Amino acid sequence: MRSLLVGWFVSLAAASSSYLAPGGNARASDWGCQVILCLSNPGGATQFAECRPPVERLWRELAQGHSFPACTGVGFRASRPGYEPLYCDDGYRLSFRIGDRGREASCVSVVPQIVTGSECSPDRDRAELITARRIGDGARTCRRYVTRQPNLRSKPHYIDVTIDGIRRQRVWY
Repeated sequence: MRSLLVGWFVSLAAASSSYLAPGGNARASDWGCQVILCLSNPGGATQFAECRPPVERLWRELAQGHSFPACTGVGFRASRPGYEPLYCDDGYRLSFRIGDRGREASCVSVVPQIVTGSECSPDRDRAELITARRIGDGARTCRRYVTRQPNLRSKPHYIDVTIDGIRRQRVWY
C-alpha cells in the first residue's frame, strides 16, 4: 500500500513538474508549489516525510496571519483561514442559541429519534419537538430531536484549497 502511494506521489510530482512549469515559470522546488503537491495527496498533506517541513511552515505562516503561498503557473485558489472548533457526529447538525450563559452550541439530530422514559415527557422548551404515537401492542413510542454536546476539534483552523477549479479540499490544521 505504501509503495502504491509513494508511486502515486512520485508520479504526481513528475507530472506536476512539467505541469507546474509551463514556460519555466514554476518549479516544484518552490515552497508554494511544494505545498500544493502535498495538499493534493489523498493520503494527507503530511503523509510523506518530504511534505512535513513545507506544510508545517504553511501552518505557522497562516497562524501568524500570512497569506497562502503563491505557485505561479498553477490554477489554484486558497480561502482565507477559517476557524471551526466544534463539530457534530454524522446524523447531527451544529446549532446555536442564546441562553442564560450567552451563546450556547449543541448538536441536534437531523431526524427525530425514538426516545424512552423521561425523554418522552414534554418539557416547556422542547414540547413542539416531540411526537408520540401508539404502536401495535398499545405501547407508546416517542420521537424527538435529540441534542448532544458538540465535539471539540484537535485542529480547529482550516483553509479551502481549489486546484484547477475542479478539486476543492478543506485542509484542517
